[in-house]
Amino acid sequence: MVDDDPMIIRLMERILDDAGYRTVSASDGQAGLQCVRDQHPALVVLDVMMPKLDGLEVTRALRAEAETSAVPIILLSARALPADVAIGLDAGANDYVVKPFDITDLLERIARLLS
Repeated sequence: MVDDDPMIIRLMERILDDAGYRTVSASDGQAGLQCVRDQHPALVVLDVMMPKLDGLEVTRALRAEAETSAVPIILLSARALPADVAIGLDAGANDYVVKPFDITDLLERIARLLS
């Protein structure tokens, strides 16, 4: 989980932990990129608007590296316009979820990407 909002990180950690997933988090794009490189997660949930590197830049960087190019990425953002979703998917994200989000829907999307 990569998000600059500590409340979102805590919420996501609780949701994912309760669903049986192990979580690792980072609070900005640069730290998130390094975390993915170091931890090799099965999936990344990534905020779009963050300091240092935004989620789109992180997505593009992960897609450009052989070791991380296939890691599923869900972008999580308050940006809800169809153009925002298209930009996120064009950057290489597998899915795009708008905040506020439905927990059941998010968990279904995660399960689908991990299956």
